[in-house]
Amino acid sequence: MTTVYFVRHAEPNYQNHNDILRELSEKGLNDSLLVTQFLADKNVDVVLSSPYKRAIDTISDFAKIKNLSIGIVDDFRERKISEKWIDDFDAFSRAQWDNFEFKLYDGESLNEVQKRNIAALNDVLVLHKGKTIVIGSHGTALSTIINYYDKEFGYSEFENIRTLMPWIVEFTFDGNACIKIEQYDVFKKKRV
Repeated sequence: MTTVYFVRHAEPNYQNHNDILRELSEKGLNDSLLVTQFLADKNVDVVLSSPYKRAIDTISDFAKIKNLSIGIVDDFRERKISEKWIDDFDAFSRAQWDNFEFKLYDGESLNEVQKRNIAALNDVLVLHKGKTIVIGSHGTALSTIINYYDKEFGYSEFENIRTLMPWIVEFTFDGNACIKIEQYDVFKKKRV
């Protein structure tokens, strides 16, 4: 069995509109310590992350304490929305969940994000078979991964976790077959 803990990043600094370099807010930095506490006893072998700063920073305290390096996997990055900041994220998000092919002219559809993330995950499952893995991730990217294995996870489920940062989802795999998915709210220290 292979266990993968996807960690959705903690609260970012929304004043920084650069998606790649957006750092955590002060609250996000403090909340990332909850991730360290949650993962402390999980016997993690490998730590990977999206290349985005907020995802890396959310798991960096844990990796440092466990003396594990963070491998960057570009295809675990968040969905590209557009070169422009979207003011009405709710309407945009709803349109994407209603139609997995919907995208802005310079962005990605949820279908594209899902395919990219699942391909990266399948590579990780082959490379690190039988290991326990932590992956720094993002809300939409992670939601499309859950949707790939559980089609019941849609827009309303995404809305339920949209403000939950950090958020941890544990996947258990037998080979590349997902046999269990569990979601955790690190603030309440329980399953969602």
